[in-house]
Amino acid sequence: MAYGNITKWNEIVEPDIIQNLKDAGCEEKAIDSFIQYYRGGDIKKGLKVLSLHRQRLLDEIHGGQRRIDCLDYLIYELNQAGQKHQSSNS
Repeated sequence: MAYGNITKWNEIVEPDIIQNLKDAGCEEKAIDSFIQYYRGGDIKKGLKVLSLHRQRLLDEIHGGQRRIDCLDYLIYELNQAGQKHQSSNS
């Protein structure tokens, strides 16, 4: 969702914000908290809610990357062992 040049905290309509938060995978509790801060004009607390969710998403990505690294290492080792096995049978 593109917002262009938003100059005021409350320029985005609430249904669009809620949809964006849902699309970003926010839980209802986080959405409710953000909307409460948004309605109250508390930018700092609203941004804190978004930052916490962003950090959780990054943690998930990093966890996935570690699992991929483990698989890549295993694949590499198996390929190396397979090449050595083929060389010794030739």
